[in-house]
Amino acid sequence: MDIRDAIEADAERLATLTGAPTDVMRNLVHDRTVRVAHEADDVRGFVSYDAQEKTIHVTQLEGDPELCERLLEEPTRFAAGENMEVELLVTEADESAQTAVERAGFEEHGPGPSFDGTRTTRYRWTPD
Repeated sequence: MDIRDAIEADAERLATLTGAPTDVMRNLVHDRTVRVAHEADDVRGFVSYDAQEKTIHVTQLEGDPELCERLLEEPTRFAAGENMEVELLVTEADESAQTAVERAGFEEHGPGPSFDGTRTTRYRWTPD
């Protein structure tokens, strides 16, 4: 499995993975750092993130737990080089993401906001 920067042509596959409209995923590719995991030309998962002040915010994470763990190496590698923290929100029903973030060294950092009645947990990774 290789990881590369997302390109606009990936938007349709990202939309399939998330259930979001293709236009929304196209905007994501343009507005955030998006890294995709692919095998041949098949995108299997992705991570999107952006930096604000001293924190990298992971905005989306899709894939199985092992793939998500590998994808989280992208923002944490960048953050370590810049002495920044990485933060993300995980919905209580997303066991795949919970497993991945815990394996990747993130620690629970309290409750996050609710989205459409769905509770989230805030996770944070801090460089050593």
